[in-house]
Amino acid sequence: MATSLLAACAPASSSCPPAVSYDRETLAQVADELDRLGPNSATARLLADYGVLRAQVRACR
Repeated sequence: MATSLLAACAPASSSCPPAVSYDRETLAQVADELDRLGPNSATARLLADYGVLRAQVRACR
């Protein structure tokens, strides 16, 4: 665990990771599935975090 924490403090790489693109059909399917799970599901919370990461990748470019 200590290694993980130290790695998080390492200087950022000069290259940005690629952002994965999703087609509209996939996004619609995800939206439908999330509607069924509800806003308090663990999956919805994880996807919110993923959204933050995607925004960071976009800002890196």
